[in-house]
Amino acid sequence: MTGLLDASANLELVRVLDTAGRLLPDSPFARSATPERCRELYRWMVLARRLDQEAYNLQRQGELGLWLSCRGQEAAQIGSVSALRRSDHIFPAYREHAVGLYRGVSPAELLASWRGCTHGGWDPARYRLHIYSLVLATQTLHATGYAMGVHADGVDEVVLAYLGDGASSQGDANEALNWAAVSQAPVVFFCQNNQWAISTPAAAQFRTPLYQRAAGFGLRAAYVDGNDALAVHAVTSDAVAGVRAGDGPVFIEAMTYRMAGHSTSDDPRRYRDDAEVDGWQTLDPLARLAALLADQGWIDDRFRSVLDAEADDLAADTRQACLALAPPALEDTFRNTLVDETALLAQERTAFTTFKASFA
Repeated sequence: MTGLLDASANLELVRVLDTAGRLLPDSPFARSATPERCRELYRWMVLARRLDQEAYNLQRQGELGLWLSCRGQEAAQIGSVSALRRSDHIFPAYREHAVGLYRGVSPAELLASWRGCTHGGWDPARYRLHIYSLVLATQTLHATGYAMGVHADGVDEVVLAYLGDGASSQGDANEALNWAAVSQAPVVFFCQNNQWAISTPAAAQFRTPLYQRAAGFGLRAAYVDGNDALAVHAVTSDAVAGVRAGDGPVFIEAMTYRMAGHSTSDDPRRYRDDAEVDGWQTLDPLARLAALLADQGWIDDRFRSVLDAEADDLAADTRQACLALAPPALEDTFRNTLVDETALLAQERTAFTTFKASFA
């Protein structure tokens, strides 16, 4: 498969665009830069960033309990999810908001758990997208198990699991890679290496590129510029095609950057300097693709104005949907602790209700 090499080798970082957004004609995936694809990728990235910013604002205004921003990682997410079929199942971590938006998850569903209204937010079967997993790397085992079932059933389906560089150090991730290789599960592990595991830099996490781990487990690997949406789309498409053809699982390392803090409760200024952030800002994935679109004459003022209006509408819908989410009743905690409320939980709920009523 083009662009997928033996993981024991030192892979070249796959790019379609240079850092200024110019097309690299020698890239093996340069042909993927069609006007239609570029416009579509850019549209979804703009919408994802606007939703992310509105959710961030809502958290700062006290309307969300927490938010984990995906700012800066839009190309990695939109580029990869757009390479899948709608029937392919996805297991996200917890900041794949662009993926959820692309799959059709509504703003209300995306924000519900962050507002404390639910443990999930959406129906995984409807969107072929599992709910967020806040426990690091647990979704990699879920994805592998699901993919093993797909393989046993002989279904034409590929599973994609998102994880971060920090999660790659967890035992669950390494077990998942091993089981996926041994069982030849139809799964793609997409690692967004955003350079920081909360406050721990990549240099303090591992000594070799993450994609090189694939060789030890028996997986093929790819290494891609995660801020180049076209490169991500092409590499993921190539990986998915190989997995679907029965070539076995793949590990993709996408080099990107988390522009905001780990979460809204994190202050990244305490552990990284402005120069680093400024350097990555010059590689902004939206700016790079916008530069290509402008240089090639593939967008005009009408396209920009329509997209701006669509983003404004999405922001307004996101705010309205968030504020319309009813706060959960604390009594539901007792009802939902187990699948069926036990007699003891019912007794505790009644006692709580009586206690709360005493303040009325």
